[in-house]
Amino acid sequence: MSHSLSQLLSFIEENDIKFIRLAFCDIFGVQKNIAIMASQLPHAVEAGVSFDASAIAGFANVAESDLFLVPDLDTFCLLPWRPSESCVARVMCNIRYPDGRPFEGDGRHLLQRVERQAEQAGYRLLAGPECEFYLFETDERGLPTNRPFDRAGYFDIAPMDRGENVRREICLTLEEMGIQPERSHHEQGPGQNEIDFRCASPLHAADDLMTMRTAVKAIAAQNGLFASFLPKPLPGASGSGLHMNLSLFRNGENLFRGFAENPDPEAAAFLAGILRRVPEITVFADPLPGSYNRLGCHEAPGVVSWSCQNRSSLVRVPAAKGDDCRMELRSPDPSCNPYVVTTLLLEAGFEGIRDKLTLPPSTNFAVYRPSEAPNLTPLPADLAEAVAAARKSDFLPRVLPARLLNDYLAYKQKEAEAYAAEPDPVLYEMEQYFDRI
Repeated sequence: MSHSLSQLLSFIEENDIKFIRLAFCDIFGVQKNIAIMASQLPHAVEAGVSFDASAIAGFANVAESDLFLVPDLDTFCLLPWRPSESCVARVMCNIRYPDGRPFEGDGRHLLQRVERQAEQAGYRLLAGPECEFYLFETDERGLPTNRPFDRAGYFDIAPMDRGENVRREICLTLEEMGIQPERSHHEQGPGQNEIDFRCASPLHAADDLMTMRTAVKAIAAQNGLFASFLPKPLPGASGSGLHMNLSLFRNGENLFRGFAENPDPEAAAFLAGILRRVPEITVFADPLPGSYNRLGCHEAPGVVSWSCQNRSSLVRVPAAKGDDCRMELRSPDPSCNPYVVTTLLLEAGFEGIRDKLTLPPSTNFAVYRPSEAPNLTPLPADLAEAVAAARKSDFLPRVLPARLLNDYLAYKQKEAEAYAAEPDPVLYEMEQYFDRI
């Protein structure tokens, strides 16, 4: 829904809103924010709000540290977990240089650009992330532990599933924030949960995912728990995925409709384009060293394959009807930057359409590891391999600004080397990432 500044100012006054958080995402997918007084919103819209970008990893150096946050008023919402008096609201922002140019590290701008290009070419897209996370107990000081909140399994109910009331509270909170949850349930791992919300435009879906992450952590904390979006927080238990559902429309028609019986050539080429580029994209879709402990396991395939319905395939086209017809990529995990990953997937899909790619044969048998299907292309086996695949790519430099790509890969190379040098990689990842992902 579009909001004018005057409408928002009236809403702010009527609802006793005193603080507005200007939210943005760094290149690694971590949400940041700065709070302004509500009275400063008109100035923020007109001139932006400056911040020291040199203090944000991967953003800028000290010599050119000033960047500006420009609010997107359509993303304005209250934070329901904050006090009901002197309320707090949040608005997502784009990032610009002092002269008004978009900042290269702003994944939100990149996704807006590819959406506009798709629209100009006559396409409409819908995206629907499915996000898994773990709930852990906290200690007497409120600090997170690695003790799962329950020992329930897939689709279990209370009392085994102790998270159902937390999920209920999260879903109601998301509704208050303008997001429409559709399904929630206990996942396979102990303390593991999933909440899915209605598909939307890619930018809207990425914004919703960032909002969900914030809401999940806030509501968990209010219940004395800690929510983790690490891809593999418990060795030996299920990893957490971020399954990316994409629908492609042309002239109002969902091109993935009837795909199992008679694939539309453009939808097939779109899917083939993603399959071709997914090994190069993996360093963004699976950005942590521990991401690769998840790939190659149950429901997280480690080879490039596709099928209809087969959940062991990297991409599946689920049985669905109408606008729910879609493709689903199963390799990304929830620690990624959803703006950048969605941008790369769409660019790869449209490249497949431009190149008129032919979809390879479907894989209609269970396959998770390269050893189970040596004829299929493997995904990178670890973060170092993912960085190497990205450095060899001729695709990534065409769709990502050189500064973002180079800074990101340099940082990930250091992470991979530090992880490889650790005698206890599991302990190292918990110390480095558990508290903040």
